[in-house]
Amino acid sequence: MRATTIHAPYDMRVEDVPEPIVQLPTDVVVRVLRACICGSDLWAYRGEAARQPGQRIGHEFLGVVEETGSEVTGVRRGDLVVAPFMWSDGSCDYCREGLTTSCEHGGFWGAVGYDGGQGEAVRVPFADGTLVQLPKDAASDDHLLTALLTLSDVMGTGHHAALGAGVRKGATVAVVGDGAVGLCAVLAAKRLGAERIIALGRHQVRTDIARSFGATDVVAERGAAAVEAVRELTAGQGAHCVVEAVGTEQSMKTAVNITRDGGAIGFVGVPHGSGTGLDLSVMFDRNIALRGGVAPVRAYIPELLPDVLDGTIDPSPVFDMTVGLEGVPEGYKAMDERTALKVLITNGS
Repeated sequence: MRATTIHAPYDMRVEDVPEPIVQLPTDVVVRVLRACICGSDLWAYRGEAARQPGQRIGHEFLGVVEETGSEVTGVRRGDLVVAPFMWSDGSCDYCREGLTTSCEHGGFWGAVGYDGGQGEAVRVPFADGTLVQLPKDAASDDHLLTALLTLSDVMGTGHHAALGAGVRKGATVAVVGDGAVGLCAVLAAKRLGAERIIALGRHQVRTDIARSFGATDVVAERGAAAVEAVRELTAGQGAHCVVEAVGTEQSMKTAVNITRDGGAIGFVGVPHGSGTGLDLSVMFDRNIALRGGVAPVRAYIPELLPDVLDGTIDPSPVFDMTVGLEGVPEGYKAMDERTALKVLITNGS
């Protein structure tokens, strides 16, 4: 089959690799229909996250079950399924508590020796604990498929950020970051009943999406100017709930400084390139809570899926470029150069 591999910084290739097969009785093989490129993939692309030459990549996909192991009972051949960005057994202590990303037997797509989502097919370990079945007729609805794909990562991660920030009915929310996760956090905050949502971002195409997702205000400034602007919008107090969806020292400092006393920050930006910029004494003095991390999206899919299916939420606008599998290297280049927000990969139907 064909699959995306990474060989060195900026060296992405689509190559022939062995077809996946069922290796353990709890495995299935999924033929990929839709996948995408994540902003976090760019850290490997830029050489800031180590990868072995030829390693697979991609962690967001949905598709059709092609083959099942003898112990798999939750899905059958021909089922349409979505995969969260990590696999999990569904039965360990962490999985039972909903923290599937800490699964004792879990792992990340594209890890050494495992298939990545940016290919024609994927061997899925612990299929019963990992995969979520989708309505079969969704396979013929291109728009719905695109929206459902966001459940593999960005919509669930945005939801995780909103929960970490304590978003609730009537709250004022601020979202630092205008990438796909930040935009999905705006959508999640709206879904959870936030009254006012302030999106921090400088790219009008993205902030226009934020407004369509429910943002009531947009702040284009950065750093101290952004803090001043948010404070001005909130009578000097700041936001009850703040999402940090970037992962840099500056973005975290901004998040702390725009949080209202007694408020909370939900952080899901993958930390990179610096320290966190956290001053615990400031957070202590102002009673600011911090919660977040790697989103256990498998635990959120059953809650979010009905709202995507009935159109209550539609995260599909985060995709603004579409490529076939052979065009994946071009998709990485576009996201790296910020000419694309998030790239959809179509494969098959």
